[in-house]
Amino acid sequence: MSERTTIEQAVARAVAHALERRLPQLREEVANSVMEEIAPLLEKQAGSPAGGSDGADNLLKAVEAIHHGNTQREILRALLDNTVRYSGRSALFVIKGATASGWEGRGFSNNDEIKNFALNVSAGVASRALESRTPFSGRADDIDSQFRDQFRPPADEKIFVLPLLLKDKVAALLYADSGADSGGHVHNAALELLVNATSAWLEVTSLRKQSQKDAGAEATATERPATPPVQTVSSFSDPFAGHAPRHSAKAPAEPAASAAAAAAAAAIDEGKGVVVATEAVPEASGNDPIANLPPEQAEIHRKAQRFARLLVDEIKLYNQAKVSDGRKNRDLYDRLKEDIEKSRATYQKRYGNTAASGVDYFSNELVRSLAADDSSLMGANFRR
Repeated sequence: MSERTTIEQAVARAVAHALERRLPQLREEVANSVMEEIAPLLEKQAGSPAGGSDGADNLLKAVEAIHHGNTQREILRALLDNTVRYSGRSALFVIKGATASGWEGRGFSNNDEIKNFALNVSAGVASRALESRTPFSGRADDIDSQFRDQFRPPADEKIFVLPLLLKDKVAALLYADSGADSGGHVHNAALELLVNATSAWLEVTSLRKQSQKDAGAEATATERPATPPVQTVSSFSDPFAGHAPRHSAKAPAEPAASAAAAAAAAAIDEGKGVVVATEAVPEASGNDPIANLPPEQAEIHRKAQRFARLLVDEIKLYNQAKVSDGRKNRDLYDRLKEDIEKSRATYQKRYGNTAASGVDYFSNELVRSLAADDSSLMGANFRR
């Protein structure tokens, strides 16, 4: 075992252990941050079911319940279980192409039928929430008419649809209303907070699993030859990838190559029947410089890309407010300079003198992940 390989394994294990130690503190930090954001709204609505100090305490408990989930299924069910505090009925619909497939529901007289329903998202409130990636409220006649007929409209005719974002993409829509019987309520601000907390915690658990996976891969790399992994766009695991709705609605057909890549990336999550997957890019073409490299050099490039992604994901994880403000003010680098340069030094120490040194994967990942492929958001002082 070479000295370099030993160092690589030690770094990977250290990252995994650091994330593991930070989880309890991170739960508290995220919960406190979201409560600070929502507190003004709760004060304004003190007369509502979620208002006042008791409402704030209950909301904090709901967020904590979501953050105590260890698997994607546990997290998503905790979200739905706690929506009943702030709505009469709720349902989660998974977005796959142009189709929104029912996942689970709460508060309906026929919850199981949610799993067999394809929600039309081509128009109305659902379409606006999906396209804008922001919550939308509306009237019952502004939702899929088949859904309204099958599950009965809410007594007050008001509905609320919220997008669940994962890695800046809408992975699901949460539908909520006051219930078919009179006397119910919908607390929009509380529901929005729960969805945001769920999105954040899904990404935290994904990063945790990815760091553990990378540490394990480094530890076993010298024990047996490994097949070069499929390069992924994101380390995020899709908690809905294994969802197979029983309804017959079909999404637009995907190219065969993309479908094959997605199938190859699928894996079973902890034996609980939840299939998770990573986004796979097409097979390397002749225009891809890595494809023309010897296998040993190509593998170094792939490892450098993965390590850069892990470092930048850590920056995003522990600096969510700064990332958001930096994007708005186009000064991401200035706000995150200390973390960026520390991570850059770590990256250079590991891959600066390897076959991957000719490509600055770390800076590329900063622009891709932090700035959403818009380098101007990094600011004038950013250097590649």
